[in-house]
Amino acid sequence: MLNNLLDIIDSNTIYLLANWGVVPFWLLLIFAPNQGVTTFFAQSIIAPLLLALGYIFCSYNLYKEGNFFEGFELYNGLDGLYSMFANETLLLLFWLHFLAISLFAGAWIVRDSKKYLIPRIIVIPSLIFTYFTGPVGLVIYWFLRIFFARKISFND
Repeated sequence: MLNNLLDIIDSNTIYLLANWGVVPFWLLLIFAPNQGVTTFFAQSIIAPLLLALGYIFCSYNLYKEGNFFEGFELYNGLDGLYSMFANETLLLLFWLHFLAISLFAGAWIVRDSKKYLIPRIIVIPSLIFTYFTGPVGLVIYWFLRIFFARKISFND
């Protein structure tokens, strides 16, 4: 049975599952940030764990194919990065990485906004930008946060 399941799971399936799978977590962060269900699901290890399973599966497939480190040209300039992303599995690994880090940042924004009593209506745009653009949303939140925390802190 496990072999049958592994036969149907491919990079495209993982991509679709991961993309659609993070949406409920983001919806919880945006629309129900103070609820227990959000704390349990979206602000816990559950989402990163699920994304890590996809990451491990893709890494294992790279290893099985014998090209685990082949094509890994991350630090050889943009041409190296471009050729690396030509490998579907490596591209998916980086996408899973982005999804996990963005969701982590979104969960942090929600926790931090509670700490400084920032109104949810102000936090929502930051969460949406973080979902779509990662660091841009985080920086937008940080600028908004300065007004509510009444301090500038680079390491809070």
